[in-house]
Amino acid sequence: MNRLAVFDCDGTLVDSQATICAAVEKGFAACGIAPPGDAAARAIIGLSLPEAMAILHPNGSAAEFAALTDAYKRAFFDMRAAGLAHEPLYDGIAAAVAELDAKGWLLGVATGKSDRGLKLILEHHGLHPRFVTLQTADRHPSKPHPSMIEQAMADAGAAPETTVMIGDTSFDMAMAKAAGATAIGVTWGYHEADMLRAAGADAVATHPDELVAMIEAVA
Repeated sequence: MNRLAVFDCDGTLVDSQATICAAVEKGFAACGIAPPGDAAARAIIGLSLPEAMAILHPNGSAAEFAALTDAYKRAFFDMRAAGLAHEPLYDGIAAAVAELDAKGWLLGVATGKSDRGLKLILEHHGLHPRFVTLQTADRHPSKPHPSMIEQAMADAGAAPETTVMIGDTSFDMAMAKAAGATAIGVTWGYHEADMLRAAGADAVATHPDELVAMIEAVA
């Protein structure tokens, strides 16, 4: 079976928290609802938008969740069109991805982003050709449902025992465990190390320089 390393995007490959938090604030304001604050917005990064909005506005209705989701998308699109979307790669992550590729790992992404949003990020950073499978919220239930990893494994010809999920949130760790894959948490994102371990992380990296050796050791 092929070896597959699946990366989360926001908080793992790129640091997008400032743009996400700003889009949440603008989206809530556009709907006439008090914004939840940056800490709350950071906590839901990684979830698909409808699930995220239901957490951020817990007493809302289905219609409000849908309106907030649309308003968030519009705000994010407007910021990107204006050149205000800031989603830099974490230092060292491009090198780790390149090294895994060179060592024969197949690479994928599993993210709560849309197809369009993920493609724009990967192309902007020159990473798109590295990945053989891209799974997004456009075609799957929200994390921690295992659907994204299951499809990534099917695309890559990998098995759970030869698949590693790398992510910064408890949602990523729980998704990996639900799919039977190895889970590696990273601390440069948006959930703390103890949350990652509690959700099932088999190992936790503190810097991208640690990733390749850690992935090869546990898979």
